[in-house]
Amino acid sequence: MKLIIHGGFFSESDQSHEVKTAKQESLKEIAQKAFGYLQTHSAFDTAAYAVSLLEDDPLYNAGIGSQIQSDGVIRMSAAIMNGDTQKLSGVINLQDVKNPILVAKDLIGEDDRVLGGKGAKIYATEHGFEHFSTEIPQRRKEYEAKLSNGGKGTVGCVAIDKEGKLAAATSTGGKGFEIPGRISDSATVAGNYANSFCAVSCTGVGEDIVSNATATKIVTRVTDGMSLEKAFQKTFDELKTIDGFAGAIAIDNNGNIYHQDSYPTMVFASFDGEDFEVFS
Repeated sequence: MKLIIHGGFFSESDQSHEVKTAKQESLKEIAQKAFGYLQTHSAFDTAAYAVSLLEDDPLYNAGIGSQIQSDGVIRMSAAIMNGDTQKLSGVINLQDVKNPILVAKDLIGEDDRVLGGKGAKIYATEHGFEHFSTEIPQRRKEYEAKLSNGGKGTVGCVAIDKEGKLAAATSTGGKGFEIPGRISDSATVAGNYANSFCAVSCTGVGEDIVSNATATKIVTRVTDGMSLEKAFQKTFDELKTIDGFAGAIAIDNNGNIYHQDSYPTMVFASFDGEDFEVFS
């Protein structure tokens, strides 16, 4: 049993020592809580749980603390994929819900598993998700001053459970000040993908990740026999050809963990019950 979580790129936030320390402590705490949860739950359930904890922390651009779009509205996207069943479910441009990832998880049992906009909100309301504003004063201040640090804020979790099953979950508050209706990579298989061989969650510039099909390429290459490290290297080399910006975390079915990013540094934490790796 192992998991790895990410909190997007550090550059999206205040570069102060206090923020850096706070993110490190937050990631460590969430990784510990999520690993404890993994002891008695599936990778699928754990991935959603870990991302919901990240959504609840205003340090990150997902859930509470999401960026505000150019029309003054917060719209969030999230997806989860079960590597065992190879089913993905997600929400796109969802408004006024505390935890988009939990709505995405709820959709896994539906025939129509990816919903957007008003339809996603109606579904959330009908299934007991209360109306909740995720806006915090900091994001409003940034919006009013047009101070966007842009395009690199997403959270995610990849987990492998005691049965060796994999799952990936990803959530984002967008890049900030984008055109309303813009769709990020987070609720697509380019940014969040898993099967029985590998699971990947991405962060970065959504358009670049979609153009490169980053998560799908990595998982497919591991499935075809390439090592996790080589799959990352080849995929990120291809990302460079389009001057793309991204980061990704992954676990394969042998329990190998890998991560890679463009500059500046992605913040992440991994935990296997004994050893921590926390970086930002």
